[in-house]
Amino acid sequence: MPAPSPAPYTSPLAESLAPGLLARFDRYVRVGTQSDRDSDAQPSSARQLDLQRVLVDDLLALGLDDARLDEHGYVYATLPATIDPADGPVPVIGLIAHVDTSPDAPGDGVEPIVHRAYDGGVIELPRGGTRLDPAGMPDLSAHVGHDLVTSSGDTLLGADDKAGVAAILTAVAHLLDHPELPRPTLRLAFTPDEEIGFGTRKFDVEGFGALCAYTVDGSELGELQDETFSASMATVTIEGHDVHPGFATGKLVNSTRLAAEVIAALPADRTPERTDGRDGFIHVFEVRGAAARTTIRAILRDFDDAKLAEHGEVLRRTVDEVVAREPRARATVEITPQYPNMHSHIERFPLVSDAAERAIRAEGLEPLRTSVRGGTDGSQLSAMGLPTPNLFTGGHEFHSVREWASVQEMAAAAATVVRLAEVWTTPGFRDATR
Repeated sequence: MPAPSPAPYTSPLAESLAPGLLARFDRYVRVGTQSDRDSDAQPSSARQLDLQRVLVDDLLALGLDDARLDEHGYVYATLPATIDPADGPVPVIGLIAHVDTSPDAPGDGVEPIVHRAYDGGVIELPRGGTRLDPAGMPDLSAHVGHDLVTSSGDTLLGADDKAGVAAILTAVAHLLDHPELPRPTLRLAFTPDEEIGFGTRKFDVEGFGALCAYTVDGSELGELQDETFSASMATVTIEGHDVHPGFATGKLVNSTRLAAEVIAALPADRTPERTDGRDGFIHVFEVRGAAARTTIRAILRDFDDAKLAEHGEVLRRTVDEVVAREPRARATVEITPQYPNMHSHIERFPLVSDAAERAIRAEGLEPLRTSVRGGTDGSQLSAMGLPTPNLFTGGHEFHSVREWASVQEMAAAAATVVRLAEVWTTPGFRDATR
């Protein structure tokens, strides 16, 4: 069978950006940056600062003299406008990506592998017995000829969201190399802890000073997302009574068994693997404990706030019913809000999504309007008064050792950012600051 032809780029601009983008991406994914759900620190893990310091150095090297890492682990920088304020308002537009990677899969020692002109077959990675098989990963079949980047198989790749980080830096470098291109003031931010829901906990919205912003943290080519799940975290603690198992008759109350009964009693049709589209879910992702005390951790997700609250009530009711069968046991359920659906906040300022659509079309793509079955930093930022929809990156199979990214699509994301800057200098958009 002849080798497939290399996939075309979405534009000459994207093709010109690809080599520099891939070099940046390769460097960034090699830095371990997993966030830590069990930490109360800000950022939750010191390792995230390793990449943040690299980004500050890269931004300073590009000439962004105000690039800095603040005390909370955020990197901020400014790319000045090229449009003349004498000709009208100069918008300030934000570009944001997160540096942390998910704690759901190993993230240290990432060794990226580039698979040139993917042939459409199974990709056997050298470690962990990991296989990328289009039979179970249909997205692969649509990427024959693309240059794909994977890990070596025993870690995640980190395209979520280092593809976004690399796309923003690459776009900024191009804009600096081409001062003739019109652009507004661009404010850049690289955040920690997005994966654990705390990416904006200490974000300085007022100091950022942007009219609106865009997270570059999506997936499919052409994606534009201005709606996300609303989200809560649930922690169930079950207290039992431990004794020596040899003398346990009538005395032992095994909290681990009660926890298993709770999980088994939750509605099977409200799990992530059995829901799709606009259906929400209850996802138990961790169980820790022993006979005396067991903790269940779950995330609750829905696009509708009333339904999100209902998921919480279902969980509480299930715990109460199970634990009531053992009077000596005790249980608590703590539900904590994580982030809101961004849509109600963004729809008040439709120009922010209109500008993104225009930029995507300028790159030769048809905008793919989707709702995120998850969240982004933009969820909280939009609620904080900074409308922030989400743009694609070209990454796929996030949070797993099967994660991969298309070089062609990452380059298209960087090119879209370049075009987005120009859109905000055109009539109707530039005047939005009046």
